[in-house]
Amino acid sequence: MKHLVISTMVLISLVSCQNETKNQSNNSTQNNMEQSTEKSAIEKLLLSYRDALNASDVNKVLPLYTTDGVFMPSNAPSAIGQEQIKGSYEFVFKTIQLKIEFFIDEIVVTGDYAFARTTSKGTTLIHANGETVAEENRELFVLHKTNGQWKISRYMFNKMK
Repeated sequence: MKHLVISTMVLISLVSCQNETKNQSNNSTQNNMEQSTEKSAIEKLLLSYRDALNASDVNKVLPLYTTDGVFMPSNAPSAIGQEQIKGSYEFVFKTIQLKIEFFIDEIVVTGDYAFARTTSKGTTLIHANGETVAEENRELFVLHKTNGQWKISRYMFNKMK
């Protein structure tokens, strides 16, 4: 009788461990799928940003930022909030025309926040003199998911050369 009780307890323990392992495996698979979905949404946001830059379209850039977003361009003051961001991009687009491609190096998602590290490469047409020059930058995006959508919360870039 004692052996039967011990055997039953061991069997129950093994089944519990297997169920826990299955639950952990299912949770891991679900987390991986959620991460993949979030990363895909962020990639789409970054490509929309690239397209807005290439189109020199302030009206396409602004909705990609949070209302309290911060744009930190090289050699220029930070733009904080939608009005300042709008002014910065209006100035940029009056000054230059970009034709760039983004390369995503890393995306890390933690809850409703993420960061993306990218590089970009292409050309810049300088409106003042009509000259086209090579353009190559590295960028850091801090992203925030608001109302179910990923937005740019903070964005900084600098020249690689």
